[in-house]
Amino acid sequence: MRLRTPSTIVCITAIAAIGAPSALAAGPGGASAGSAPTATSAPAVAPHIHTAPVTSHSSSVAYSGPVYEKTATGQVIPYQPIATAGQVASTGGAVVGVTVSSKPELLVPGSRARYVSGLAAAPMSAPAAVQQMIWQANQIIGLPYIWGGGHGSFSSPGYDCSGTVSFALHGASLLSTPEDSSEFMAWGSHGLGSWVTIFSNPEHAYMAVAGLRLDTSAADDPTNQQGPRWRPLRPANRGFTVRHPLGY
Repeated sequence: MRLRTPSTIVCITAIAAIGAPSALAAGPGGASAGSAPTATSAPAVAPHIHTAPVTSHSSSVAYSGPVYEKTATGQVIPYQPIATAGQVASTGGAVVGVTVSSKPELLVPGSRARYVSGLAAAPMSAPAAVQQMIWQANQIIGLPYIWGGGHGSFSSPGYDCSGTVSFALHGASLLSTPEDSSEFMAWGSHGLGSWVTIFSNPEHAYMAVAGLRLDTSAADDPTNQQGPRWRPLRPANRGFTVRHPLGY
């Protein structure tokens, strides 16, 4: 639902080329009949466009591969989880015992973001802006859903759906003012993004970033928890306008 008040903006969230035949003799300079066919150019091959997945028929986000951490000095070292921080509650999804300042900037090999102890680890091959978007979103994981949260200010004790999307994009310096879900229907560029895709309608908004879904809704998420969370991709995204940040 879209609602504007003076203080908040709210959402309830080659064909291969055929070789030319030999030219007939046509006087001086012409190719004689029966000569070898002239060489043809190789067919043009369209460049591969990387597109991060936005749907999945599995609700599993389990990952057991290597995880690294980017330190404050820019070093990338193996991640060593702290026993009292970054742990996921037994019901899944909520990060407990972690403050904003203690949330690590996690990295994993490849081009897919991975779910690590309730947070998202950014893919090493992703652009820096996408990595920053993921790390920024991690800062609000586990906060409650608050209707209108993240609209009066990017800083809030909780966030609604479009407030969560706005916060992540702001972290990558791609958004300067929070948007509501209806505004996201015309934001950025049309269609799927190579790394980031935003799904929105007048009532709800969420985003897929490098293969993980950032959403306040527990739809298609077995944890059934509300509020900003990294979640499995949905089997389908029907009923939503599809947009992406230009270049991503």
